[in-house]
This record gives sequence, C-alpha cells and structure tokens, in this order.
Amino acid sequence: MSHSHDHNHAHHHHGDLKGRNLIISILLNIVITIAQVIGGIFSGSLSLLSDALHNFSDVLSLIISYVANRLAKRKASNKKTFGYKRAEILAAFINAATLIIVAILLIVEAVERFQNPQNIKSNLVIWLSLVAILGNGFSVLLLKKDAEVNMNMKSAYVHLLTDMMASVAVLIGGLLMKYYQVYWVDSVLTFAIALYLIWMGWDLLKNSTKVLMLFTPDSIVIQNIVDEINAFDAVKNTHHVHVWQLNEDEIHLEAHIDFNKDISLSQFDSILQDIEALVFKKYDINHVNIQPEYGKDDAKEVIVQD
Repeated sequence: MSHSHDHNHAHHHHGDLKGRNLIISILLNIVITIAQVIGGIFSGSLSLLSDALHNFSDVLSLIISYVANRLAKRKASNKKTFGYKRAEILAAFINAATLIIVAILLIVEAVERFQNPQNIKSNLVIWLSLVAILGNGFSVLLLKKDAEVNMNMKSAYVHLLTDMMASVAVLIGGLLMKYYQVYWVDSVLTFAIALYLIWMGWDLLKNSTKVLMLFTPDSIVIQNIVDEINAFDAVKNTHHVHVWQLNEDEIHLEAHIDFNKDISLSQFDSILQDIEALVFKKYDINHVNIQPEYGKDDAKEVIVQD
C-alpha cells in the first residue's frame, strides 16, 4: 500500500496571531458579559440579559476555539496518529450546537415576556448595548481574516457578529423604550435575536457534522475521480474508494486500483505520482493512499460496503 503526503498548508504561519486575537476577544467579552448581566438585572431588560447570555456563549465558544486552535498544533503520536487535527472541527460543532440551544431558550423566555411586558430602565440598556457594540465590533475585525479560511475561527466570528447585531437591536429597543415607552419591543427583539442565532448556527452545525461524519466534501464527485483514474492505460479499474475531509487543510483519497499487467513497483510509483498530481490539481486532494492489485478476487464496486 502506497501512501503519499503532499502538504500544502499555506495558512499556518499566522496561528500565533490567531491565538492572540482570540485571547483579546475572550477578555473583551468577559467584560461585556459581566456588565450586561448586572445591567440586565438592574434594568429588568430581557433583551439585555439575552444579549449577556449570548455574550457568555461567545466567551465559551471563544475559549473552545482557542483550546482547539492550540490542540490542532500538537504533534501526532503512536496513539494519536492524526494528532489533534480535528479539534477545530469539533469546536465548530460544539459552538454551533450551543448557539442553537441558547436561541431556543431565548425564544421560550421571550414568548413568556411578551404576554406580560415589564417596565424597563432604558438608560442602562442604551449605554450597555453601546459598550457591547464597540467591544464585539473590535473582536469581529480581529477575527475576520481567519474566519474566511478556518471553520473553527468562523464559528467564533459568527458568534461575535451575531452578538454585535443583537446589541444593535438592543440599542434600538432601548431608545424606543426611553422615548416611546414601548416595552414589548424587548420581547420582540429577543425573539428576533434568537431566530438569527438559529439561522447562523444551523449552517455551521451542518458543515461541521459533514466533516465529522467523514462525508465526501460537497465539491467532489467520486465518479469523476474514478473515471479519470480509469482513463490511465495501465489501470483496469478503480474500486473501494473513500474520500473524506480530515480538517480544513486536508482531503484524503483512499482506493484500490486493479492493474492490467503485473507491473513493477517502480512503474506503479510513476503512475501514482501522476494520479496524485491529477487529484491535487483538480480536487485539492492532498493525501492519497492507493492499494495496487493485479488479478485479485475482491469486490470491484466503487463504493464497497465494508
């Protein structure tokens, strides 16, 4: 069985910066959370408390992202042959799941509140939502670049971005309560924040689940790869194929290839190099593991039910 590594990891050099930016965001969010909890209790505003809860889930998600980011750098070992390369995907999954749970709790609370609106001290709401907007806005800018290339950082970024939007909504609500005494707006905002959380969290939950379940990446059609490998003169057929994504940087292909002739190892190596170049260029597959066979009596389906 031949295994080849073609490491194309361009974006690892700013990992330390990623860690530093996460730490800054964590500290900022802890401050915002404490301020909003105290403010929410004193002002009686559910939307402020829901924003605080959201912020607290941010703190947790950022800590999870930070730990995952550190773990992902750890070396592989005999017991952990892939190292902790999946830590960040797992973090994205946990973050997305918590986002949705928090949102459902907020909806339940908002519906109850809507039925009996309460008097709310709006000045506190206005000032604290401003603090949250500034803090989260800064964090969002810090993480924006990494969020584009990394699912874990994206989960942290999404938490912060929804938080900023929620704080803007809370600010508008505070102003409405102050000048127009419409206190039911507090529940409506809480409800809207929660729906937005579910919408953002669902996508992330779906994507991280696909990776954790070893599903074939959406952009890859296995039959196309098989047809292209079968087009090689020496190849009789390609079967028992697995394609999966290990993490953000690595896509693996594993297959058995039946050859027309009993070729030598050096001939196989040369064909293997061509296959590697092909799948890397067309599908970004950077780990290829091929089992060469000749006249072997095994199942020849492309997908074999193990």
